[in-house]
Amino acid sequence: MDAIKIINQSSMKKELPVVNIGDVVKVDVLIKEGDKERIQVFEGTVIAKKNGGISETFTVRRLSYGVGIERVFPIHSPHIANVEVVRSGKVRRAKLYYIRGRVGKAAKVKQKI
Repeated sequence: MDAIKIINQSSMKKELPVVNIGDVVKVDVLIKEGDKERIQVFEGTVIAKKNGGISETFTVRRLSYGVGIERVFPIHSPHIANVEVVRSGKVRRAKLYYIRGRVGKAAKVKQKI
């Protein structure tokens, strides 16, 4: 059991990004194509955070050509290069799944001042 804890702690990141529900974030993801690596930016609203410890994840939603796209990112993943908070959101819910059914201005989250 101790060996599992040591392995888990060694694969955890030292500095975690501070990501809250409702924030608009830019996530830099390392993409491997053959033997090359590049960074792709995924920008959207954080609609959920789950679990804790090594298995902690956050879900980011964005609209692309009128189609909603959601990606789930593990916080401790080695494929995540950087997480930058573009703006903070003012929300009163832990999960923003209701945004899936909204379109246009109704799908926006108020900015925290």
